[in-house]
Amino acid sequence: MGLKTTPRFDVVVEGARIFDGSGRTPYSADVGVKGDRIEAIGGLDGATCNRRIAASGLCLCPGFIDAHSHADMTVVRPDHASILEPLVRQGITTFVGGNCGVSMAPVYPKNREGIFTFFDFFLGAPQEDKVHWQTFGEMLDTCESQGMLLNAGFLAPHGILRLNAMGDRNETASPGDVRLMKKMLADCMEAGALGMSTGLMYFPGLASDSHELTQLGGVIHDYHGIFTSHLRSYNSDTMMQALDEVMGVCRSAEIPLQVSHLFCIPRLKFPLDRLAHMAVAAGSRLYGALPLPIPVDSLLASRMERAFAAADRGEPFGFDAMPTSAGFTHLLAFFPPWTLQGGIRSMLTRLADPVHRREILRSIENGDVAWPHRGRDSWSMNIFKVMGWDAAFIMSVTLPHNKGLEGRSLQQIGDETGRHPFDVACDLLVEEQGRVLVFETATFPGDPFVERSVLAALRNPHVSIVTDTILLGFGLPSHLFYDAFPRWLGSYARDRKIVSMAEAIRRSTSLPATQFGLRDRGRVTIGGYADLVVFDERNIGSRSTAKDPAHFPEGIHTVLINGQVVLDPAGFHPEPLPGRVLRRGA
Repeated sequence: MGLKTTPRFDVVVEGARIFDGSGRTPYSADVGVKGDRIEAIGGLDGATCNRRIAASGLCLCPGFIDAHSHADMTVVRPDHASILEPLVRQGITTFVGGNCGVSMAPVYPKNREGIFTFFDFFLGAPQEDKVHWQTFGEMLDTCESQGMLLNAGFLAPHGILRLNAMGDRNETASPGDVRLMKKMLADCMEAGALGMSTGLMYFPGLASDSHELTQLGGVIHDYHGIFTSHLRSYNSDTMMQALDEVMGVCRSAEIPLQVSHLFCIPRLKFPLDRLAHMAVAAGSRLYGALPLPIPVDSLLASRMERAFAAADRGEPFGFDAMPTSAGFTHLLAFFPPWTLQGGIRSMLTRLADPVHRREILRSIENGDVAWPHRGRDSWSMNIFKVMGWDAAFIMSVTLPHNKGLEGRSLQQIGDETGRHPFDVACDLLVEEQGRVLVFETATFPGDPFVERSVLAALRNPHVSIVTDTILLGFGLPSHLFYDAFPRWLGSYARDRKIVSMAEAIRRSTSLPATQFGLRDRGRVTIGGYADLVVFDERNIGSRSTAKDPAHFPEGIHTVLINGQVVLDPAGFHPEPLPGRVLRRGA
């Protein structure tokens, strides 16, 4: 009786055309996986293995790394795998969460009620019975102990640190407040945070100043972390000041910078703002009839020129962008920051009261959207003034009888019901207890003309591709939650040739891995983690649309996370959960 032979590999991917994530020309080879690592690349015809994946005629690349996600707010749930399945279906194996200054920790007793109100707004349901931790490290430990579908790195959230330290005070931090935030940030970094994220356009981050941010940047420097920022403004008249602010903070603190989801909103002074809005609408109609290559990304290109040049010179500045036409956020972000003070009950009382409602409307219509956007009525997210009342489309609500409103604009609902769009927004927020997410766009979600406005970012070699995922298990999600990376590879690289396929893959894999210091990920290389995607270059793409997003992409054949096959032609196989918490320095 012969000795039993132990297989050399657990998985062999055979005969694939390999895009290794570096941006270099692809080559053909077999890849052997043992445990969670790539052990061999070459001719492995005679090698023994537990599973052989025939990939002749297909391509293999590193798993996609989504560098700007809010899936951290879902991955803490024990049932997260079914909700986040669309991410795996499009080839994502790793995400970076805790962006825009928001995450699910820390939650200390002092201002616990206000923090849970903040969570409630975003997640559409009370969270107090689901959050069993206080510290950032305890949250990471919870994720590890219950298991994770995907790999995830977490950023310490500046906005949540500020709420812990200051409650909902919409004012500059005192020296004592800053000391407390620095201590909490150090605790997060000790626990393994990759760095700190800021949401300077949103409450409460919008009340911060450069001194506060630079002081916190010193903590990031001590732990060799990264500073990421949703800028204080993406409006064309003040975006350059917003970029200068965060670049200055990072230069002073000597830390790397990641600028989040690049886009630029045309912003002119009254009455030219109305003309700009009309021009965009007219351009959209013209492009729909005659799709000429109109350079509508020149506005973004001009605002980004200094920042991109700094990155070209070797300064540690990175960026990310979404291949889509519409952003998405909370409807309350469009309201004056003072509206949110005092907690959810006070906010809902203001919105329901006719006198306070008129005061809020005056703040929106008469406020000066001026730099540095920290005044009572100068917040840059005053989208109703900057883009008009028809700029907001309902993304998600929680009450069954309001589900028919999803996908429709406040203006459309107002026209049909005989109400001002502002009253539509207030009535809906009151009825939904503040739980309303919206798309924002100059025309309509899915507009190919507006999508062209981000081409300057999508072409730049320092820009990673991201989804900005807010998958909650309800509502009308962005199509990006289903198709960001297949769309990027299929439409932008293969069909439109905005970038080469090799470069498109680099910008989805090794670039974000380098930007966030994710060791041994983002490359197909011996010794690297076996996060891999097998795809068909000929038909990778998407049937998702803004109005009908919930379609899995085409052309994704097989996905491995840490060596485990989680997707193949037979279906989705999440168990046992293969993902890991990616702690800084580990």
